[in-house]
Amino acid sequence: MTIDLRLRAALAAPSPGESRDDLDPSEFGEVTPAAVLVPITRRARPGLILTVRHGDLRNHAGQVAFPGGRIDPGESPEEAALREAFEELAIRANDVDLLGTLDPYLTGTGFAVTPWVGLLPPDLPLVPAPGEVEDWFEAPLDRLLDPAHHHRESTMWKGRMRNYWRIDYEGRNIWGATAGMIVGLSRRMAA
Repeated sequence: MTIDLRLRAALAAPSPGESRDDLDPSEFGEVTPAAVLVPITRRARPGLILTVRHGDLRNHAGQVAFPGGRIDPGESPEEAALREAFEELAIRANDVDLLGTLDPYLTGTGFAVTPWVGLLPPDLPLVPAPGEVEDWFEAPLDRLLDPAHHHRESTMWKGRMRNYWRIDYEGRNIWGATAGMIVGLSRRMAA
């Protein structure tokens, strides 16, 4: 079965209870709606494209992330994910075959993120946005979805113990919301 069909089937199935941080929405006065693109390349061995946020950013500096951000007023999550992917990596909307969404993901910083899964042609000329994206890389999808590489960790944050996911890939630390969304996709693909 092709990656297109496998992903479409997984995203259309009922949620198996995806993995997110152990947060209660009542902890936040108001959550900020956001969206990300989960970009998967159409290759014989599909890859997942991830960005490294610029070190000078106010929020999430240096973290590995999906292209994405806040949803602008009047914008749908789909439109926001595509806009952000273009702004951050010059991924054009007509190059993305959107397949569906994972469950919304609440972050510890108060964002309610809608992850849109989309397929891209391989070897698009990606251009990181100066000042926003320091670097990008493509990791094999099967490697990132393998539960053997998913590590559940804990830390004290805002006065209580918090749990989060971490995935290491070739010296890159993928953690928090990004890792949680990858774990959620892994669980959907396995269901």
